[in-house]
Amino acid sequence: MENAIYAGLTRQSGLMSEMQAVANNIANANTTGFRAEGVVFSEYIRSTGAESPSLSMAAVRVRETDFAQGALSATGGTYDLAIEGEGFFLVATPDGERLTRAGGFTPNENGDLVTAQGWPVLDAGGAPVFVPSGAGAVAIAADGTISADGQPVGQIGLVMPLDPTELTRSDGVMFAAPSGWQPAAEASVVQGALEESNVNAVAQITRMIEVQRAYELGQGFLDREDQRIRSVIQAVGR
Repeated sequence: MENAIYAGLTRQSGLMSEMQAVANNIANANTTGFRAEGVVFSEYIRSTGAESPSLSMAAVRVRETDFAQGALSATGGTYDLAIEGEGFFLVATPDGERLTRAGGFTPNENGDLVTAQGWPVLDAGGAPVFVPSGAGAVAIAADGTISADGQPVGQIGLVMPLDPTELTRSDGVMFAAPSGWQPAAEASVVQGALEESNVNAVAQITRMIEVQRAYELGQGFLDREDQRIRSVIQAVGR
């Protein structure tokens, strides 16, 4: 009798994980460079004995990220950068080097190009990108080359993970690449623009309603199953 409850609870747990992912997507629908996240349901089968049928349960152990290109929004900012194609900016964080599509950068007091959190933006070799103080007109080419008054002064790194399937989200818009990275061959920088979140808010709200209804149905089943077991125990105890 308990098997039905175990199976129902694993399904409810998975739906709760999906609801959390959907809610996070909606909350970041306007976050620059954010990538929508989903969950992958799998079947977990457990033996219940040699003479008994196996027990099938739902399992959610994998979160998947949608890396589809987001829309580009023109800002006109000198250091507002977006990426067209497959690639990432390379950033040094307190937890190590990370990849991101959020390109809202600015020079700090030392001339280093940094993120909104103050983390250095790196070139393809892993060195901080430096913009000389008092530089005149700054232009950033499609390959990331920074020019001040027509003279090259640095290059922003555009990289791709060696194994895209190993990318793990370490922050809202930051990703870790355990296997390392290489220069991105099919990516270009767009100056004066930012890449919007690739979250489809309407689709996410629709999915939230679907998950909520599925959770309510599952909870109703568990309540009825609990009541059935209680009724059986009461009947046997008489």
